[in-house]
Amino acid sequence: MAISHCGISSTSTKSMSIIQCLRHIVQNEGPRALFKGLGPNLVGVAPSRAIYFCTYSETKNFLNKLGLVQPDSPQVHIMSAASAGFVSSSITNPIWFVKTRLQLDYNSKVKMTVRQCIQRVYAQGGIAAFYKGITASYFGICETMIHFVIYEFIKSKLIERHNKRGADTTKSSRDFLEFMMAGAISKTVASCIAYPHEVARTRLREEGNKYNKFWQTLHTVWKEEGRPGLYRGLATQLVRQIPNTAILMATYEAVVYVLTRRFNSKSNEFYDF
Repeated sequence: MAISHCGISSTSTKSMSIIQCLRHIVQNEGPRALFKGLGPNLVGVAPSRAIYFCTYSETKNFLNKLGLVQPDSPQVHIMSAASAGFVSSSITNPIWFVKTRLQLDYNSKVKMTVRQCIQRVYAQGGIAAFYKGITASYFGICETMIHFVIYEFIKSKLIERHNKRGADTTKSSRDFLEFMMAGAISKTVASCIAYPHEVARTRLREEGNKYNKFWQTLHTVWKEEGRPGLYRGLATQLVRQIPNTAILMATYEAVVYVLTRRFNSKSNEFYDF
């Protein structure tokens, strides 16, 4: 739904709410269309998250040991998030490109498979075609930076309050619920600020030559649709991203905590408790 919102311009159809978009998709393409791109999404989630968190952790540890900036400062979090976003986007962009193309396939009679989509894209532009929209992903790194700076700040305050209470190092379900709230708040702020890059990335991945460059795409959307066009689909994006990020951050914190206690090793700990 978020992809469909981003890919529909106001010149072709009236602006739709989430419910209207759901009805539009079901009526014109059938209920199965709501799950378009699920295959590439399932394939891409695990390696994307693994690459992202691994890069973030290693960069953060490296910068903390380097001594050029204050350890665990906002500068460290910004550079770590930027590195993680760059590496993850560069490696996994073809997967998300295929997913977006499948979701933008509005043909209700002939469904395009993943293989057909890959063959079609490769025939049109070769390997480079799978990286269309990568510049928008790079600009979207600012969203990741904002997200982690805010998250790390809220987390540090939570840990500080935890320490003031004189509690032991054992974590309870309340601690991870607080991490979920921190993830939700930070992602909401970051998404609202940096959302236009999502619209640009989706438009760049559409078939055709109307959208070619990142700034050209933003200018075209602004000119034809105004400011609302740059935030088309934001509500759907937030409905998807907020619970997703909240669960993701709390789950990661829990896994790191359990593994750290199990192996009693802090050398590779992503978050310091």
